[in-house]
Amino acid sequence: MNFQFDTLPFEPWVIITLIAAFLQNIRSSLQKHLKGVMGTAGATFVRFGFGVPVAFVLLALLIGGDMTVLPMLNIRFAIWVVVAALSQIIAQALLIAMFSRRNFVVGSAYSRTEPLQAALFGLVFLGEGASVGTLVAIMVAMTGVLLMSVAQGGKGKVTATALVTALFTPSAGIGLLSGTFFGLAAVGYRGASTALAGPGYLVQAAVTLCAAIVLQSIVVAAWIFWRDRGEFARILAAWKVSAIVGLAGALASFCWFAAMTLQQAAIVKTLAQVEILFIIVTSWFFFREKISLTELAGVLLVSAGIAALFLFG
Repeated sequence: MNFQFDTLPFEPWVIITLIAAFLQNIRSSLQKHLKGVMGTAGATFVRFGFGVPVAFVLLALLIGGDMTVLPMLNIRFAIWVVVAALSQIIAQALLIAMFSRRNFVVGSAYSRTEPLQAALFGLVFLGEGASVGTLVAIMVAMTGVLLMSVAQGGKGKVTATALVTALFTPSAGIGLLSGTFFGLAAVGYRGASTALAGPGYLVQAAVTLCAAIVLQSIVVAAWIFWRDRGEFARILAAWKVSAIVGLAGALASFCWFAAMTLQQAAIVKTLAQVEILFIIVTSWFFFREKISLTELAGVLLVSAGIAALFLFG
């Protein structure tokens, strides 16, 4: 299977990132539905557990049955996969910990500092520098996301004092820490995929996905077995929706890994902020919900940040 997105009018990583953001929206929406019929651990497990067969079928399609196409695994790959997979689990656990907090929206907003933190981790661990234009683009887009997120939590009214005060709340601290682990996971997946050094970014991404998703399934399943074995019955009872979550989750992760094999994690995650634009535009045009001036300013800033990423990054 030799399709590499090379015939498309945009750089491959751009198209792949947009597909990943779209699939992630689907997965997240379905996971929220599952939260009503099972616990947090169960809703987290279905993303990984039901995605395992999808990951291996995808890899089989890519190599076309030719096992010699598979890249040689190495210690660097193994270390990065473990770091990335566990960091992603921790990051999601921190986000879940904010569900019951009053300032959940604020915390979620600060968790989106992931691109900036990914840029730092990319520099420290992978030696990847970022141009001034790229850093400015990341900051502009992040500011827009913060404005939109906090405005939605504060009924459209945001002041400088409120933003500064919100930074020193427990929710903000959890959100920032969540962003740290998400950033580390993103850089880890890039490190793992590039460590394979061939035969192509799609196969490298698929191999990384298979290794990571198996490890994550084992870790979360072990947690459920230890804490609440009855959760397995609830997971099986909702197997139809769970299967769709696993499908969307595995395909989204594959797209993220493929994009980050081609491009720095920080840049990919900055473009991924387009996801929040989808949410705002959908609520505005399809559900006829009012948008505040603050939210509109956030939309413009995110758009400007993404545009700057391509113009000056």
